[in-house]
Amino acid sequence: MWVWVRVVVLLVSAWRAAATSASLVGINYGRVGSNLPGPAAVLPLLASVGVGRVRLYDAEPSVLRAFANTGVELVVGLPDRCVAAVADPDEALAWARANIQPYVPATKIAAITVGNEVLTTNPNPNPNPNSTATAKSLLPAMESLHAALASLGLDRAIAVTTAHSLAVLASSYPPSSAVFRRDLLPYLCPLLGFHARTGSPFLVNAYPYFAYADDPSGVDLNYALLEPNPGVADPVSGLRYSTLLHAQVDAVYHAINAAAGDSAKTVEVRVSETGWPSAGDANETGATPQNAAKYNGNVMRLVAEGKGTPLRPGVALRAYVFALFNENLKPGPTSERNYGLFKPDGTPVYPLGITVPPDNSTTPGGGGGGNDGGGESSPGGSSSDGYYSISSAPVEGWRAQRVIQGTVGVLGALLLLI
Repeated sequence: MWVWVRVVVLLVSAWRAAATSASLVGINYGRVGSNLPGPAAVLPLLASVGVGRVRLYDAEPSVLRAFANTGVELVVGLPDRCVAAVADPDEALAWARANIQPYVPATKIAAITVGNEVLTTNPNPNPNPNSTATAKSLLPAMESLHAALASLGLDRAIAVTTAHSLAVLASSYPPSSAVFRRDLLPYLCPLLGFHARTGSPFLVNAYPYFAYADDPSGVDLNYALLEPNPGVADPVSGLRYSTLLHAQVDAVYHAINAAAGDSAKTVEVRVSETGWPSAGDANETGATPQNAAKYNGNVMRLVAEGKGTPLRPGVALRAYVFALFNENLKPGPTSERNYGLFKPDGTPVYPLGITVPPDNSTTPGGGGGGNDGGGESSPGGSSSDGYYSISSAPVEGWRAQRVIQGTVGVLGALLLLI
């Protein structure tokens, strides 16, 4: 038994040394479950799929400590309930001193998300007054937190952003016609100015699954799953889309341009959440292990290629897969508890069939989002919460890494059981 433990420890140690150059792919690590393993047990699971970026939904000390000296880049979430308080510069500085400063540089924190889907948590026409207050506090909180990081000498290494639902869009098809909701423009236009000034990304939680589930007869399943398909042409731009995810991202780019024009042309759109459930209720069309394996595997391959969207081909798409674990305490329909790549015991929910290739450089400026109590968004459109510009590693380095990652994948569950 101890021989196996030693082998696993050696392999995970080798992965830790290379984690900074893991892959462009990120994953969301939520903890809304009663049976989840401790954060230290997460490391071999990340290694098994070649992931070196993790998005968190809070600043739990035990999790931040577990990732110290691993090279894994983290996106840390500021919960919604803290947004209004952190709008006060003194409170923002106190929060940064308590939740960020003690852990860096040993723990590699690359971004902080201020709230999650704050602008669309409660739909109009009857918004919750508290939600409206939080929305009004969003930009002041982001500015105060950025200033706090600057005072601590951390603003160049740690970006400040927030994550949005696609519900911020009034229309999204075709992508070239996309615009933001009129009632949200007073919030979004100043936010875009903040992103342009600070270089932080605009984050969106994008789920092709919901477009398909809402209209299975009108949306080609292969188009939603990133499988081979004839594609869909945008009649205005003339661009052809072979994946619904690309169309969703480009819709956000068009909405940004419509709202802010050239002043926001440098703002990059990144996908802070995307995924596909492996199980659902009877009315949740398409929620199967087979579809989940196809979508998540295809997303990871797509992101690992480092290519952009049809509208922005030169800007590599960044995305975080939702999620690491099935979380048994998440409310809502059955699908909410079945987005994980892994079961709580560390075994795969389905064969993913991919270990993404590593890259060999990282640059700051991540993204993600936070939610109260270490939770995350409900992919269906309530709440939840990266990435980095990197170049490809040599092929031989990739092959060597895949040997390590493949072995760790086989032994990851062993480590949890021994």
